[in-house]
Amino acid sequence: QVQLIESGGGLVQAGGSLRVSCVASGGTFSRFHMGWFRQAPGKDRELVGHISRNSRTYYSDSVKGRFTISRDNAKKTIYLQMNSLKPEDTAVYSCAADVNAILTTVNPSFDYWGQGTQVTVSS
Repeated sequence: QVQLIESGGGLVQAGGSLRVSCVASGGTFSRFHMGWFRQAPGKDRELVGHISRNSRTYYSDSVKGRFTISRDNAKKTIYLQMNSLKPEDTAVYSCAADVNAILTTVNPSFDYWGQGTQVTVSS
């Protein structure tokens, strides 16, 4: 059983930066393809981006150039560095794991999800 726990959310002013983290337990983290999602009030969950087993990254157009996903396999952790934040980035940010991914996976299918951490960007 894989558990994912996010941390690092909070309140930040527009234009500011914030880094959220996701720590995994259970399974072999280095073999997971990991992703970040967000859900704003009244809206559907949205893919922010994901990172492969060999640290290849993909970002949605709405965050490309502002957000960076990274991973530290020794710490079983992924990070989401968010810069130039906008009020429309306000959401609950959750991480997810595809535990069956292979090195060449480009469209992960996520099996496990964290509870999320709130990020609020004030104008």
